[in-house]
Amino acid sequence: MTFDAIVIGSGMSGGIAAKELCERGLKVLVIERGKNIDPATDYTDNKMPWELPNNNGVPQDEVAEHYPMQSMCYAFSAATKQFWAKDSEQPISTPEGKPFAWIKGDHLGGRSVMWGRQSYRLSEMDLSANAKDGHGVDWPIRYADLAPWYDHVEKFIGVAGSKEGLPQLPDGEFLPAFELNDAEKQFKASVEKSFPGRKVISGRTANLSEAQPQHTELGRTSCQNRSICERGCQFKAVHSSLNSSLPAARRTGNLTIVTDAIVHSLVQDPKSGKITSVKVIDAKTKEGRTYEAKIFFLNASTMGSAQILLNSANEANPRGLANGSDQVGRNIMDHLYGLATIAIFPGPEDSYYHGRRPTGIYIPRFRNVTEEGDGFVRGYGYQGGVSRTGWKQMALQPGVVGAEIKERAHTFGPWTAVVAGFGEVLPNPENRMTLHASRTDKWGMAIPHIDYSIGANEKAMIKQIQADGRAMLEAAGGKVVTQTSDAAMPGLGIHEMGTARMGHDPKTSVLNKWNQTHEIANLFITDGSAMTSSGCQNPSLTYMALSARAADHAVKLMKEGAL
Repeated sequence: MTFDAIVIGSGMSGGIAAKELCERGLKVLVIERGKNIDPATDYTDNKMPWELPNNNGVPQDEVAEHYPMQSMCYAFSAATKQFWAKDSEQPISTPEGKPFAWIKGDHLGGRSVMWGRQSYRLSEMDLSANAKDGHGVDWPIRYADLAPWYDHVEKFIGVAGSKEGLPQLPDGEFLPAFELNDAEKQFKASVEKSFPGRKVISGRTANLSEAQPQHTELGRTSCQNRSICERGCQFKAVHSSLNSSLPAARRTGNLTIVTDAIVHSLVQDPKSGKITSVKVIDAKTKEGRTYEAKIFFLNASTMGSAQILLNSANEANPRGLANGSDQVGRNIMDHLYGLATIAIFPGPEDSYYHGRRPTGIYIPRFRNVTEEGDGFVRGYGYQGGVSRTGWKQMALQPGVVGAEIKERAHTFGPWTAVVAGFGEVLPNPENRMTLHASRTDKWGMAIPHIDYSIGANEKAMIKQIQADGRAMLEAAGGKVVTQTSDAAMPGLGIHEMGTARMGHDPKTSVLNKWNQTHEIANLFITDGSAMTSSGCQNPSLTYMALSARAADHAVKLMKEGAL
């Protein structure tokens, strides 16, 4: 069967691409390398603690054999184990002393099922930063190009947030923000008084604080404030491909999905230069098959998409498809992550809060905006929150029995505040992914070799992130009890991007301003690969906006006969 469009990957960007293409009348095939899952049976958010084995832990021998890398993710547990790729089957390679963690899903919907849901727009200063300070290449788009598509995506997925009027963090089409608790309001007041250029706001999150008609018609309901979103959400209050994008695409009647289909390569017609088909390997039988289409969207994730392009090398393109610039696989960026400062906080003793809100606080970037950076360009934001030790920790201490348990169950512990920096990483062509010369995965595909390290700019930024985190907590009356000394292992930010960047010049970039490859007219890439710089904001919202924009453009070109 021949399709109008093939979308490779069903995650955050692939789901939106499929939805937009289907809604414009195209017959679309979505190819997913992972297994099929059904929210009704495979989500685990309805399980009680006693229904989860090993107190929701995964046995260490199983972790060591199959999940040594995936288990580093905060969301990995017995409740979510089925969602993660097995490292034993899909390994990566890194140089000695330069570790990198590729955290990846292995199922329909990909990481959109387990993501952290923080949803922020890039600003004009982010999209013009490369041109201004000379790092990387200039983005071929500006904020005005993306703004209407941010609007479009936010209305569809549902983003709870507050309008703040900040140039570095544009406002959006928001649902009501999740309210800060009393201690966070106290922290906000102290920080904003002590540091006039800084703001503390509710984290903007893709959870339905108040479901709207466009959400309920897809069977989605408002958030129940349980904060176990990574297990899936039976209420569909969390945006994911499974909860939102693919159901919207499916209702058009134009969607076909195949799972357990590992894309081996793209097939290029030597005469026209266009892609004609996709070669896949059946994940279960290892047999090969081919699917044909008129246009192709590559949304296999930053590393996955680069792997496919490099593996699609042919006689005319020995370095891989769309790689005349030699930029495919280069310029990997993953945000500085794990830079946490934790303090005992003097919050109100007579206050607590209801439920488990699915987001915390966010402190938008202020360095090189309202305050100068010390020895670095760009900047960082903070995520965190202020929470209180509850009855469970107080009551269930060893040796506590009988009446004492009841007494302690009425006693709350101290407030604890945490702020963790997410810092921008500059594009660097030496941070790159190639295909390993000899090692292969379970299906005979060359595994990714990832060579990545941070530079002097990032190292200077780390020092300032920690200094500013401590200063804000102490100014608010907190007593710092711990602070991480360095950023987490690269990759654990799970914001990897940049391996097929957008740009003006085909000699220095892979994609044009429409996410269309410079060299192949009917091939579009709209996942994290496309990013030309990283900003410091969580990037998934931008991937989705780029995907919707590119899909709209691709259909217009198709109708004009240009594809």
